[in-house]
Amino acid sequence: MARKKREAEKPSKAWMDTYGDMITLMLCFFVMLYNPSEIDVTQLATITESLQMNQTDSPTGGMSLSAGRLADLGNIVSSLPSLEKGKSLGTTMKKAVSLFAPEIKSNKITITSDERGVVISLAADSFFEKGSAELNIDETRETLLRLSEFFNNPDLKDRRFRIEGHTDNTPIYQVYEQNEKLTEEGLGEETSQNQLFNSNWELSSQRAINVLYYLADFGVDENKFSIAGYADTRPKFDNSTPEGQAYNRRVDIIIIDEGHF
Repeated sequence: MARKKREAEKPSKAWMDTYGDMITLMLCFFVMLYNPSEIDVTQLATITESLQMNQTDSPTGGMSLSAGRLADLGNIVSSLPSLEKGKSLGTTMKKAVSLFAPEIKSNKITITSDERGVVISLAADSFFEKGSAELNIDETRETLLRLSEFFNNPDLKDRRFRIEGHTDNTPIYQVYEQNEKLTEEGLGEETSQNQLFNSNWELSSQRAINVLYYLADFGVDENKFSIAGYADTRPKFDNSTPEGQAYNRRVDIIIIDEGHF
């Protein structure tokens, strides 16, 4: 009588529990490197994506990391602020969020942080006329005054600042053509001749300069500030939508972290 053939035993999946625990501990380790008030959403998402379990695949564990991916992850971890820096910047950011809560609620100001430090972004559409570097000072005077008082806070006496102007990707001549058309239709005012710019590079730079002019008038030490204009070369959002363009038209005031220039 022929013996019954034994079925091959299925491989044990017990190792997945241990593997899952290890991945979770690694994720906790990287998260603990962050100060909670200094988390950059993009960086955290990158780490999480790299370490999370792939639920749709067979039991191969988490997503595989190529050499380049591992290098990117290492760069992210090495660029995280130290605990001491994180505490300092975290306190500064909390104060800024509290002080400018009305402007944040109305989308005139956004406050974020990245590897450079705390970034206070002024929405250009709220602070400037379209295609102009002249500040709407009647509407923005109070905000600029509070900004200058904030930068003069004793907690920031050893900090340096950088003001960066940014535009969307619409060529400046198209903006002037649109303004001229609206003026002819009685729906807008003609752009002053002394406010015409040849490019978005000039416009973004002059907007940053004019913000510093007013902050200096309100009492900040202009020697602690530097200026840069980037035109449309550093967008925060996709320029393919009007909303994205509006967010990209901005002036960033950066409270620079130690080690950055």
